[in-house]
Amino acid sequence: MPCMVGSFYAPRLENQGNPRDADRDQMAGWGRLCGGRIGCWVSLLKTEKKRANERMNDNGRVGATTAAEETRGKGWSPRILGTLCVIASAVGFGALGILGKTAYQSGASTVTVLFLRFLLAGALMTALMAALKLPWPRGRDLAILIALGALGYVGQSFCYFSALRHATAGLTALLLYLYPALVTLASAALGRQRLTWSKAALAGLSLLGILLTVAGDLGGSAAGLGFGVGSAVIYTGYILVGEGVIPRVGAIAASTVVMLAAAAVYACAALAAGPQWPTQVSGWLAVVGIALVATVIPIIGFFAGMQRLGAADAATLSTLEPVVTLLLAFVFLNETLAPAQLLGAGAVVAAVALLSRMR
Repeated sequence: MPCMVGSFYAPRLENQGNPRDADRDQMAGWGRLCGGRIGCWVSLLKTEKKRANERMNDNGRVGATTAAEETRGKGWSPRILGTLCVIASAVGFGALGILGKTAYQSGASTVTVLFLRFLLAGALMTALMAALKLPWPRGRDLAILIALGALGYVGQSFCYFSALRHATAGLTALLLYLYPALVTLASAALGRQRLTWSKAALAGLSLLGILLTVAGDLGGSAAGLGFGVGSAVIYTGYILVGEGVIPRVGAIAASTVVMLAAAAVYACAALAAGPQWPTQVSGWLAVVGIALVATVIPIIGFFAGMQRLGAADAATLSTLEPVVTLLLAFVFLNETLAPAQLLGAGAVVAAVALLSRMR
């Protein structure tokens, strides 16, 4: 889930044992976490550069190259590349709560971490666009992307954190992950993607898996239910609107504008609330990790994957996020996994594996 810092593990941010030792153990593993994605991202960057050049040569005419044409003959089919992009996105977003725990332990506030997250990510993306000489979105597309960042991200994060105040983290996460089913139904209603029984069943299987992973932590008030559903609905709109813009501007340019717009809003929020900066080196390293591993890579990955797979399939594949969070918590925080959680994780992985093989 792209806008959360505490996300699936929001109530578990208290210190466990010696926080300095825990921080060192957590930070030592992030390099291993990112090691297997290089080929996918090199191919993606080459694709983005090629598409940008063609858009400039055609004076903004859309449709010069399709996703299938981009990867044909390069060893990556569009569906494989799209699936790998969304899986990389899920791994990055799944690491968000673990990195956020380290940042919180160093004394940083939620609003400050969100501001630093999008500020650093936006700066990195701006440098990447300059290095690749990619054009900036303009006109109506620019306005839409600014709205996605300033309203979509901020609105969804407001609903999510409000839900956490009135409901458990498990129920809040479950309600948020209604969005793959909502995206699938909306895509079919809009005529963007045909809804088949098999895809509907896999979306249901992934939702069942999420339910099993949070089954012991369900409870909340009507307000919590309302905010939780609201976060899913806003994120559904974010995905569907983004699906229409990305083919025209590219995943990297779209991600850059979204991040900068979100950073501007969170800057105002941080100033209003009073910033609380990290007080330890480990906290600042965690913030950098949040910006790169849990923001730049996953947002680009999700947009690029959605461009190749469609919104419905990309949303269903992204249900890997809480599974990744559970596994990272098991590895880095020494948390235990209940049998029901393992069964739920298996259901999500099975749904993702089956969906990735469909055409």
